[in-house]
Amino acid sequence: MAHTFTAIHLHIIFSTAGRLPLISQELKPRLFAYLGGIVRSMNGTALIVNGIEDHVHLLSEIPTTLAIADFMRDLKANSTNWVKETFPERGDFKWQTGYAAFSVSKSGLDSVRTYIEQQEEHHRKRTFQEEYLAFLRKHEIEYDPRFVFD
Repeated sequence: MAHTFTAIHLHIIFSTAGRLPLISQELKPRLFAYLGGIVRSMNGTALIVNGIEDHVHLLSEIPTTLAIADFMRDLKANSTNWVKETFPERGDFKWQTGYAAFSVSKSGLDSVRTYIEQQEEHHRKRTFQEEYLAFLRKHEIEYDPRFVFD
């Protein structure tokens, strides 16, 4: 086959360090737009970025030229630097070391997008930790609870 054809969609979840409420209502729209810009700069497509004060959900199409670990390293590093440069009073801003990434089929994109759109409503009933562990169980990912959160 002469060309490579892919449709790699990921639902990625990552938190602020210690799940501290560092994403204020003032910061949120600018940070989420900036995250989308970083994804574009890596030749990906951010379909939706949303979250609440302590974590982010990203539905993205990523290029085949990037490993997920490299994608996440660059996304977190660049956004952390941007927050600290743009908002000097937020010098304590940083992301948790890990993340979760789940593949999403084309047929599942709408339901994942809706889920991400409704983050604020969703978290009136469930904490980030409950949500994160539920995703790990749903996707049958084995984990040691002692090492899920830093």
